Amino acid sequence: MQLPNGATVAVADGEKFNLFRNAGDEAGLKLEPLAHDPVDASHQGATPGRHGSSANPDGGQDKEDGFSAGVVEILNKKVLSGGISALLIIAAPRTLGAIRPQYHAQLSAILVGEIAKDLTGHALQDVEKAISAA
Repeated sequence: MQLPNGATVAVADGEKFNLFRNAGDEAGLKLEPLAHDPVDASHQGATPGRHGSSANPDGGQDKEDGFSAGVVEILNKKVLSGGISALLIIAAPRTLGAIRPQYHAQLSAILVGEIAKDLTGHALQDVEKAISAA
């Protein structure tokens, strides 16, 4: 995949979130870290229904869903404020499935691609390789 200069890359899973900007061009990818607001993980989760009941004691999944909702909230705000003009999202498959229905229409319009892969704990070079291979 070729990524235009200035494109933003979001890398996320249910616990971590990183933003990068492509400082290179379409032929030569060069990602640089970007600062972002802290993720508000206090959301009940992206899925409706009961959460953390005695029938479903896995509160960890609720936390991941809440974190994912916080990630997409940050991305939507950045897109709506004009801070992102082209966006590639790389996320763990479950995270990607949780955030996709929450994309604002303008985010969907500037989305250049999605990669369903968990790369949050990987080196920057691994992220660049995954983008180049996509």
